[in-house]
Amino acid sequence: MKKVFAMILAVLMLVSTAAVAEGTFRVGMECNYAPYNWTQANESDSAVPIEGGMGYADGYDVQIAKLIAEGLGKELVIVKTEWDGLSMGVTSGMFDAIIAGMSPTEERKATLDFTDLYYICDLVVVVKKDGPYAEATSLEDLAGATITGQLSTFHYSVIDQIPDVNKATAMETFPAMIVALQSGVVDGYVAERPGAMADTLANPDLTFINFAEGQGFEASVEESSIAIGLAKGSELLDPINEILAGISQEERDQIMEGAIERQPLNN
Repeated sequence: MKKVFAMILAVLMLVSTAAVAEGTFRVGMECNYAPYNWTQANESDSAVPIEGGMGYADGYDVQIAKLIAEGLGKELVIVKTEWDGLSMGVTSGMFDAIIAGMSPTEERKATLDFTDLYYICDLVVVVKKDGPYAEATSLEDLAGATITGQLSTFHYSVIDQIPDVNKATAMETFPAMIVALQSGVVDGYVAERPGAMADTLANPDLTFINFAEGQGFEASVEESSIAIGLAKGSELLDPINEILAGISQEERDQIMEGAIERQPLNN
């Protein structure tokens, strides 16, 4: 009798766990890429707890994830994951979606499905405000500079478009690149404009290059935009696209402006 009771209890626990899983929208992100996503110690109206008691997540990606979770009628769960582990995390079922400032490149499309775009931006180079490249307006002006980019991103690949560039080793995080720039290890790093705005706001000794029209990096729409990554064949693709279609460009811009204003100074 005890064995039967134990078996029934185990089945009930499994059913309960499955019900909880079905009621959640689990999202993987670095929580270290302001203003798209970051980690903060304190709770706030805009932040979401990170799974495992690792603090709270906020940023543009988090706010988009909130809207999607609401549209799906699910509870949002943020799963803090290193950049290189995001693709494996979603394909293995660790989480349902990647909302992490990820560009839907052809290489990534080979293993992931992507939603429609949820933000479009251009590429810039962050440099020292008092450095030799602060007044640059073209890629040619960066000739001979030592430039880096984030590991496993197309940011790093476009460095090759700079003539006579000294392409430094790719780095894992933006905070690491900021330190490298401030310490003189590199002369600059490639970033998307919102990220550069956040970095320079938090570090007044830095600025970013506004390239003259036609004088900056060449990148496809997919490369210079971000979308939500899903496992191949995910049933969430159409519902998420429907939700994204209901978020106006004005609302997206307001969300990004708010994220830039809120991003912590230590990011």
